[in-house]
Amino acid sequence: MGVQTWTFLIVGATFALYIGIAIWSRASTTGDFYIAGRGVHPVVNGMATGADWMSAASFISMAGLISFMGYDGSVYLMGWTGGYVLLALLLAPYLRKFGKFTVPDFVGDRYYSNSARIVAVVCAVFVSFTYVAGQMRGVGVVFSRFLEVEINIGVMIGMAIVFFYAVLGGMKGITYTQAAQYCVLIFAYLVPAFFISILLTNHLIPQIGFGGALAGEVGSQVANGESVKLLDKLNQLNTELGFAEYTTGKKPLIDVLCITFALMVGTAGLPHVIVRFYTVPKVRDARLSAGWALFFIAILYTTAPAVAAFARTNLIETVNEANYAQVEGEKSIPRWFKTWEDTGLLAWVDKNGDGKVQYRAGNAVTDKPNFATTEDGQPARGPHGSRLVTNPDEASPNELYVDRDIMVLANPEIAALPAWVIALVAAGALAAALSTAAGLLLVVSTSISHDLLKRVFVPSITEQQELTAARVAAAVAVLIAGYFGINPPGFVAQVVAFAFGLAAASFFPAIILGVFVKRANREGVVTGMLVGIAFTAAYIIYFRFMGGTPDQYWFGISPEGIGSVGMLLNFGVAFVVSRFTPPPPEDVQELVEHIRIPAGSTAPTAGH
Repeated sequence: MGVQTWTFLIVGATFALYIGIAIWSRASTTGDFYIAGRGVHPVVNGMATGADWMSAASFISMAGLISFMGYDGSVYLMGWTGGYVLLALLLAPYLRKFGKFTVPDFVGDRYYSNSARIVAVVCAVFVSFTYVAGQMRGVGVVFSRFLEVEINIGVMIGMAIVFFYAVLGGMKGITYTQAAQYCVLIFAYLVPAFFISILLTNHLIPQIGFGGALAGEVGSQVANGESVKLLDKLNQLNTELGFAEYTTGKKPLIDVLCITFALMVGTAGLPHVIVRFYTVPKVRDARLSAGWALFFIAILYTTAPAVAAFARTNLIETVNEANYAQVEGEKSIPRWFKTWEDTGLLAWVDKNGDGKVQYRAGNAVTDKPNFATTEDGQPARGPHGSRLVTNPDEASPNELYVDRDIMVLANPEIAALPAWVIALVAAGALAAALSTAAGLLLVVSTSISHDLLKRVFVPSITEQQELTAARVAAAVAVLIAGYFGINPPGFVAQVVAFAFGLAAASFFPAIILGVFVKRANREGVVTGMLVGIAFTAAYIIYFRFMGGTPDQYWFGISPEGIGSVGMLLNFGVAFVVSRFTPPPPEDVQELVEHIRIPAGSTAPTAGH
């Protein structure tokens, strides 16, 4: 069977599983819809949290970024995993003990203000839609290749699936669906990694192969019959083609630190992740859930650098200097290249007319490929059969454009793995994207139905009316998410990094101050949140959408790392304003004491 047939079978089976779980666990009360009735086992919740957090950015784009960025891509590994340490130690048990449904619920009650609640809702919706854009883009990329439909059609198919189990099942349905999705995505990520590690290094475990010596056809090309380590080979290939060494960092140290820190505190402040810890029975279970989630996440994250290195090595070895026309006796372009070229996510521009792909440092096209068409709307082809582009970058010698989001998806094809493995990767990528999208859309729907309608505008609303409002809000959110998937503002991982920065600049300081600083009041925290998210959003918008250039970065800090500065501004403004305004009421300060005291212990007495 071919790749498309296998894809229909495996993806169809997983979709049937998700829909079946959603029907079995459909929500009948607001407690089921918002927090799964607080009956989720810590291991299941850890698995669901892993799937919720390991989005399309983790599955599809992270290894792709690392394969192109090399050492600099480690900021994503350090930031996203380090954030879970913060989450387990500083937030999860306290928020679970608080016992409300949502993060805006915590902000509204802790800062005794509906204004604070509304600001938190706005931040939650803004962050969630920024994040969900990357997920829907990932869904479209997968469908465009493996089901051979346009990216926009793929996004719409993903919208329909998410709509079904998010609107019907709520948090209860999403939780058990995400546990199943974790099993699918981790199996799909590891199987090709095992195969390719054996082919390239003779090691079954990718983490060992990553630091091992090359074998097989690539290893046999080493001079004098002596094998070299994979990373040494990558350094050699990169420098020969004009790139910087793979293992050498190029980003300024301050930017590396800021991106890492923004991703860490952004992880700890993401509303769709935090709400997961309201679903377990006890406070102790919240900390256990965070520990299990870190374990499940580490399985993929320790494999990603190896996958990135394997993909880049295979890409260079199979494509560079390959003849597109497949001339007998010469290295020919592989079949997978033309298949991905048809998706518009890969392009070759024959600038010197020799019929061979020259992969060098620089840009092949001025932006993303703008493919030419014939009068009857068909793709225009060059003399060697490649798709023609209308925006080549003639100043650069590079002839190859590769969308970073395809590297993990194309990796099994580049390595010539069986068709069922290629289809399995497609199912895993969809599981990663859809699981996170569902969690984000639930945050949007609960923020609107519970935090705005129930807690602010219509307090007399019945539980059934609130449940209906939540489902309507989820449906509207799916449509908006689909729009952002069709019109994404960047690569998947870039878009997600922006969301983490926005979460770092808004929610993290509000939650930390709310748990650990009794003097923090509504005036200070609301002002801090507004300043933090406004500054961070303005910086991102200016440099990503209004023509700002890297040489204009403040102190060399990129938009992906500016959330760290926004967070510090938030903390500073909140602290200063709180000191010059009245302290919180006595009952709020007692609430803070209650949250911080472990269950079963007693409050400290005077003098202790």
